[in-house]
Amino acid sequence: MAPWEILLLLLLGIHQLQCGTVTAWETTCSGAVPARQRAETISITEFGAVGDGRTLNTWPFRKAIYRIEHLRRRGGTTLYVPPGVWLTGSFNLTSHMTLFLARGSVIKATRDAWNWPLMDPLPSYGRGREFPGGRYKSLIHGNGIRDVIITGENGTIDGQGDVWWNMWRQRSLRFTRPHLLEFMHSRNIIISNVVFRNSPFWNIHPVYCSNVVIKSVTILAPHDSPNTDGIDPDSSSNVCIEDSYISTGDDLVAIKSGWDEYGIAYGRPSSGITIRRVTGSSPFAGIAIGSENSGGVSNVLVEDINIFNTGIGIHIKTNTGRGGYIRNITFLDVRMNTVRKGLRIAGDVGDHPDNKFNPNAVPVVNGVTIRNVWGVNVQQPGSIEGIKNSPFSQICLSNVKFWGVGKQYMSWKCMHVSGATSGVEPWPCAELARFPASGLCSNAL
Repeated sequence: MAPWEILLLLLLGIHQLQCGTVTAWETTCSGAVPARQRAETISITEFGAVGDGRTLNTWPFRKAIYRIEHLRRRGGTTLYVPPGVWLTGSFNLTSHMTLFLARGSVIKATRDAWNWPLMDPLPSYGRGREFPGGRYKSLIHGNGIRDVIITGENGTIDGQGDVWWNMWRQRSLRFTRPHLLEFMHSRNIIISNVVFRNSPFWNIHPVYCSNVVIKSVTILAPHDSPNTDGIDPDSSSNVCIEDSYISTGDDLVAIKSGWDEYGIAYGRPSSGITIRRVTGSSPFAGIAIGSENSGGVSNVLVEDINIFNTGIGIHIKTNTGRGGYIRNITFLDVRMNTVRKGLRIAGDVGDHPDNKFNPNAVPVVNGVTIRNVWGVNVQQPGSIEGIKNSPFSQICLSNVKFWGVGKQYMSWKCMHVSGATSGVEPWPCAELARFPASGLCSNAL
């Protein structure tokens, strides 16, 4: 066994609960949001649904959830989806309900775009993410609800996204593509033991939410599928993502908080985000922060991550005009195999919703700790490139080691950054002082 393999195995046992001022929710988020037992169970078949993969079941889903909402059984109701393929258009969830997908069940999105309602833009984005104006509602949507569980026996939610990907490639879309699952202004949400497949756009998007646990999910989309992010916590707090596998066409997990002047005005940060024991592959990034960070992102803990066949392992990205901040971010125990770049922290990434952004709204990136990160078959170790008028500060790397392909020479690229390093191979750059550095990042390293 090679030395790096031994070291990687040793790292598998490392789980630190605290780094700097970021504290984990214990070693699991189970129990952080109560998993309530429902007093009543109803089946989608009671409302005329047919699971033959051809019959459109939009109205049965809507009728079932209308019944749950208005009868208000004490303790809530479980909507049971039995084995079968249940074709449907978009439908809304309600409070105090569990959507349970049995083994062998597939909730499959219709391919007919006219069956997808349009929604107003998110206020923190000012427009649809792809096009000015509205956006298509997600396949499964919740707004202003609480105490909701989506779970089962690894049943599947299939977005049949190829029709949307093709429209995107052909530039025939008029509005922003729908997500597979979106919660807005909601709290106390649990998503577990479900497979998400072939989303038209982002897969799971909690926005303006709090107390969200996403665990033991599988998210799949082809690597050439455009913008199929796995999980995007957005202007949300107290979010935990753990024990999941993600292989998609874009970032596996991307933390966001609004876009340029609209995100600054809305002012809803993302904070208290925990990501642990996630494995995955993507042509873009493994774990990302940004580039939409205008409401601010803080207090993020990422630990025990396995990334393979990926573009960038860790990607923190922002841009002039974003404003906001990225601070108190900790990455622990990240393992990479076959990535183009191990680490990138950049101040020149991402486009703008319009030309009304303030060029003087520069983001602040401060307090990023990256510890116990190992990568093999890494083409380039990394780059840390801050903004001239707002240098990135307290960027602290400890025990970060990247091995290249064969005997290729690898070098870092750094500018407009300050911080400290300890045990980094190859050594990054003169801008980051070798540890110990008096008073600099001492808590982190």
